Amino acid sequence: MNILVCVKQVPDTTEIKIDPVKNTLIRDGVPSILNPFDGYALEAAARIKDEDPSTRIIVLTMGPPQAEKVLRECLSIAADAAYLVSGRTFGGSDTLATSYILYNAIKKVEEREGPFDAIFCGKQAIDGDTAQVGPEIAEHLGYPQVTYALEAFRKDNMLEVHRETDEGVQIVGVKTPCVMTFTKPAWEPRYPTISRKRAAHRAEIPVLGDDAFPDIDTAMIGLKGSPTRVKKTFVPQRKKDGLMLRGESGEAAARKLCALLRDAGVI
Repeated sequence: MNILVCVKQVPDTTEIKIDPVKNTLIRDGVPSILNPFDGYALEAAARIKDEDPSTRIIVLTMGPPQAEKVLRECLSIAADAAYLVSGRTFGGSDTLATSYILYNAIKKVEEREGPFDAIFCGKQAIDGDTAQVGPEIAEHLGYPQVTYALEAFRKDNMLEVHRETDEGVQIVGVKTPCVMTFTKPAWEPRYPTISRKRAAHRAEIPVLGDDAFPDIDTAMIGLKGSPTRVKKTFVPQRKKDGLMLRGESGEAAARKLCALLRDAGVI
């Protein structure tokens, strides 16, 4: 089985601070990490490989040259090969343009690695939280997709997927090739081993640059191909005043709260 895992290098949001004057994110000195949800997708692929050692796991990312770091991290954990998509014409791409570039990159990587039976992605990146790229890749490819996946199991020419819902866990079957986006499961991803770290350090990571896609529609990539426009970013101002309901029973407090919300026109 051939599995492609799309990953992204993101800033560690636990280290990001807000500029109190400009109300913007301070990214200087903030370390970059593998997007956690992409780590769950990689672990899901690794668990399939545990059951079927013939499975190959390929990782793919789009970003600047330094994004190679997360690819080597993936190689040290479970991946067998990695590819970096990096070029000036890709800069400024929003989720739609990014998914189109990745779609073209997937077809290019398949020329070297063979057709992919499944494409795994994290449900969203923690720096954007749009949860759009995975489903958009599925649309470009014309593949069935499953979102909010927790774990996947190979069943003949299908994958059995356990996915998170509001009511609990739903079990669905999906034919391959397919696309899945993964959320946080009950278990933690595995750690890299020393031997895999050494191999990852030596591994060659091909770079797919601007010239790798001669047939790509340049009107659909970069700023030109991105319909999203960010007009303004700001930090919401939180009101410090409030009302604490004390010394009453739960029912009485709830009635009083409802009355206050009704008087304020909230409900």
